Amino acid sequence: MTEQKITGSHNLILENRNRLELTGVTDVDSFDENLIRLYTQLGELEIRGKKLHVNSMDVSSGNLSVEGDINALVYGDKDRRKKPSFVAKIFR
Repeated sequence: MTEQKITGSHNLILENRNRLELTGVTDVDSFDENLIRLYTQLGELEIRGKKLHVNSMDVSSGNLSVEGDINALVYGDKDRRKKPSFVAKIFR
């Protein structure tokens, strides 16, 4: 099994479980006040909580700021760094 080289970086800072600063964000798939699903340089990430609000997103730098009651940060597939196509979603 060959290991893939990771390009770019991804960091997050969680302050008091109500403010989250992220870097290395490549795409935001969906968001509402209970779930934010996004993609980073290192794979999928789901942010779960209540009253979640995206304060800012800078597409060129990949920075994202979120506020709300953050309950969970769940990482998914490491190899998925961008939104899958419609056809890929069907066969998922």
